[in-house]
Amino acid sequence: MESNDTEWEVEEGIPQVDDPFIQQYLRGRDSLILEEQKQRHDFNLSKALAPMAARACKIVSKIRDRELDQVYAPGTDVTSLDWNKVEKTDLWKIIKRMPKGSLLHAPLHAAINIDFLVELAFSTPGICVNSTQPLMSQDDLDGASLLFQYSSASAKDTEDKPTMWSAAYEPSSLISLEKAASSFPRGGETGFRGWLRDWCMLAGCSNYHSRAMPLVNSLLSYEPILRACLHHVFSQLVGDGIGYVEFRTTFNFPYRKEGKDAPEEDYSEWCRVFQEELAKFQETDEGRMLYGARIIWTCLRSLPKQHIVESMKHCILAKYDYPDTISGFDIVGDQGDEKSLTDLVPILFWFRKECAGEGLEIPFFFHAGESLKSGGQTDQGLFDAILLGTRRICQGLSLCQHPLAIELVKEKKILIECSPILDEALGLTDSIQTHPLPVLLSRGVPVCLGSDALGPLGNSPTGLTRQFWQAIQGVGSMGLTGLAMMVENSIRWSCYQDQPPAEWLSDLREGILGEGRKAGRLQDWYADFESFCQWITVEFAEAEVDEQD
Repeated sequence: MESNDTEWEVEEGIPQVDDPFIQQYLRGRDSLILEEQKQRHDFNLSKALAPMAARACKIVSKIRDRELDQVYAPGTDVTSLDWNKVEKTDLWKIIKRMPKGSLLHAPLHAAINIDFLVELAFSTPGICVNSTQPLMSQDDLDGASLLFQYSSASAKDTEDKPTMWSAAYEPSSLISLEKAASSFPRGGETGFRGWLRDWCMLAGCSNYHSRAMPLVNSLLSYEPILRACLHHVFSQLVGDGIGYVEFRTTFNFPYRKEGKDAPEEDYSEWCRVFQEELAKFQETDEGRMLYGARIIWTCLRSLPKQHIVESMKHCILAKYDYPDTISGFDIVGDQGDEKSLTDLVPILFWFRKECAGEGLEIPFFFHAGESLKSGGQTDQGLFDAILLGTRRICQGLSLCQHPLAIELVKEKKILIECSPILDEALGLTDSIQTHPLPVLLSRGVPVCLGSDALGPLGNSPTGLTRQFWQAIQGVGSMGLTGLAMMVENSIRWSCYQDQPPAEWLSDLREGILGEGRKAGRLQDWYADFESFCQWITVEFAEAEVDEQD
């Protein structure tokens, strides 16, 4: 039949595939496709893979395809996934073991297991709660503004004061946690614990940042709880294959030392505790896997400008006292009507001038483009972030709609920190298929994956593993090389040490070929990645055999 078709084509004068001009067309077509592929973020890495790593990548792709329909169908709502089933798959086992470099998108308040935090609050003497209003109806409970605070008077307080569950409650008055819990009208302490846990959980919560963040931060503002939480989070990170982290922390509550009612005047003591707990953890066998941890000082855009300036002053003081702790500065919103970056340009310039006057290097790591909506203040904040010299952009959801901004981000070597699971859980995107991540990767934009909710998104210490698993399972063009490239990005854009702009850019360009600390981290990671790939080829050799068959 084929020969008859060929004869018919020749009789009709139809060109043949082996005709010179058809071959020239096909070569041009292949060259065009190759030129486009060269723009992908992982093109060079794919070409440079050692044979064993290339084998491992093929095995992982085979396992991914085999398991795709078992636990994950395109368009699946990530909040409805059966994670217990996911965590029994071979692909999960592989991703869990993968060395993940640095975690750069990690608000501290969202990194803490909620069950752990609630138990810690109950076991810490002197913890009280307060609310801005009585909490009596279901609407009151759903929109509660509940905060924690230490008070030495709680143990001595025998006065039968009305709790927040009563109309007679005096707003903002402190009630001991035990008393508030035992008097909870919907099941006593057991009901209170359950309500508090559900209230802090992320799934289906559009106002998570304005609700859970203040509550958790109010607990982190007391020394014993901060110390316990830091050790807990460091341990989780190491267990998830993370070697370095930069936490974003909003310092919007006065910090109290253990047993002290009077708060500190600034946050230098907070930074001292952070640095001390990190050093203590790194001295353990487990802690040797953690290169380091730093803080991106974060402020809320919704605050009055005077309060923002005060926060900036506290940041400068903390940086002056503990330069190794503070790595940068960010200012965030909650997708509401808060001030845009444009509105804050004058005080951001003031902040930069003050830092220069003190001889301090506090670079910007801005949230920007936090919504897919085009044309609004949130969207246009991308241009402010770029012009203000941000070294990384957190979220950047609307970047894919701005071709010029994409080119500027690539030219200025700005990293995009993406957290697709969080964006989906917050209703900012529908699924990984509609997330801008695949578009950014195809355009060669440097991206890393972050985890904005290790604790509230399910109380599991596998936040970054979940992001990696969803990316490779939900993005058709994603493979092990794609994940590896994003890990390399996370290391290259890590702020391991203070660097002026020229030195920072030089390190980025040199990458693994440089001579500084960053190049050393990259070399260490690639050695770990090679061992990881060797493990894959041994542990899952049958998948390679199946592929050959």
